[in-house]
Amino acid sequence: MTRYDILTAVPTAFHRDGTLDIEGSRAIFRFVADSGNEGAFVLGTTGEFPAVDAEEFAAIVEAALAELQGRMRVVVHVGRPSTFEAVRLTRIARELGAVEFAALTPYYLRATDDAIFDYYRAVSDAVGDGRLYVYIYPARSGNPVSPELLVRLAELPNVVGAKISELSLDDIAAYRAVVPADFDLYTGADRDLIAAVEVGAQGVVSGVSSVTPKPFRALADAGRAGDAAAIVAAQAAVDDVVALIGGDMARMKEAYRVLDVVDTHCRMAIAEPSAAERTAVAEVVAAHR
Repeated sequence: MTRYDILTAVPTAFHRDGTLDIEGSRAIFRFVADSGNEGAFVLGTTGEFPAVDAEEFAAIVEAALAELQGRMRVVVHVGRPSTFEAVRLTRIARELGAVEFAALTPYYLRATDDAIFDYYRAVSDAVGDGRLYVYIYPARSGNPVSPELLVRLAELPNVVGAKISELSLDDIAAYRAVVPADFDLYTGADRDLIAAVEVGAQGVVSGVSSVTPKPFRALADAGRAGDAAAIVAAQAAVDDVVALIGGDMARMKEAYRVLDVVDTHCRMAIAEPSAAERTAVAEVVAAHR
């Protein structure tokens, strides 16, 4: 059966001074839990993971599992530049009860295919009887994953899929052509749910769906039903919100203020929306809430 899964990439809440707002994060998790989406992707790019230390990581994962587990899948991102840190975070999350994990390739320094394979082999071992997704994002990590390397990674015992960001639909199709049929592929392009599924993906990891889930649910439902007219209408709504909010965490957090979920801010160096942008965010949220 063709799937149209939506995993919500969840922002992390911070106070204006940059300190972690764990209660604000809990509020976001509760909002996401009510979305109807299939899962949550915690502490990924949208969650500003490079700016979170190990103690904060544990607190956020504990809160995510408490608010989301039992209502939707929870995929915890554990990727780090070093195998040591990625394994350490995997063990922390596993001890807290996580069963699904994702790991960005090693990043900042260039790594060989063999070094990347060794990294995932170690993380896979740390996952135990859980499930691990390869997070492929060469525009940020600097380390690509070729189809040939993904085939090798798919043979590791707990590697069950991949999240693919800022690569083309042709790239997704190339991965689909070589990995096993039960190996899941998720695009990181919010607007590409239907297009990605058509080339063999199982769904999307979407940050924008964290604040406006309704049009994404409509698009997934239309895809499952094979309703061409409904797909066109829902796609237009998704395109509308993605064009304004996109991958901008500051605009997502402005949307949470508009929705009265939480007054939250970014820790990383992300520009706050202008007055005009705040007005536009309020309008698009009102139109699609």
